[in-house]
Amino acid sequence: MERRISDRNLLDRFCIDFCNIVEKHCKYIIVSGFVAISSGRARGTEDIDMIIPRLSIEEFRRLHEDLAKNNFVCMQSDSPEEIYDYLKDNTSIRYTRDDLPLPEMELKFAKDELDNYQLQTRKKLPLTGLDIWFSSIDMNIAFKEEYLKSDKDLEDAKHLRMVYKEQVNEEEISHIKKMIKRLRL
Repeated sequence: MERRISDRNLLDRFCIDFCNIVEKHCKYIIVSGFVAISSGRARGTEDIDMIIPRLSIEEFRRLHEDLAKNNFVCMQSDSPEEIYDYLKDNTSIRYTRDDLPLPEMELKFAKDELDNYQLQTRKKLPLTGLDIWFSSIDMNIAFKEEYLKSDKDLEDAKHLRMVYKEQVNEEEISHIKKMIKRLRL
């Protein structure tokens, strides 16, 4: 059964709307819990995690102004320069709709070659019914098993392994886990 936009829940619509704006300005990926949730895992979340490449202040200002024009507000500040300072210091920022405190888009700049690799290997996941870019299933499994390791993350990884079993590449997961150990642990 094909999902129609009217069938979307609040989280899906929020993500689609936000991604459509960001895509006009730069590459992006959705990572972490929303990947598992949009792939059928039944669990709640109030935020969606997005990584974008490091932008110049001018590029970021245009992105922020476009988001603001489309009724998204940054929780940290209205000033693009102040928000940019957070991002360039590897601190994530959060956007919501101007009339709703939830859901939130947690946005951060790519901070190292691992994040850049995620952006280079991004995928659209037809199973989700969402026309947005995700980090690869292998990347999500590796991060959840090697880096995050909470019960929720391990359950997410287990779900992704089951749902995408024909697509899981153990060699790629091993390669990513080695990158995680070298760059993050």
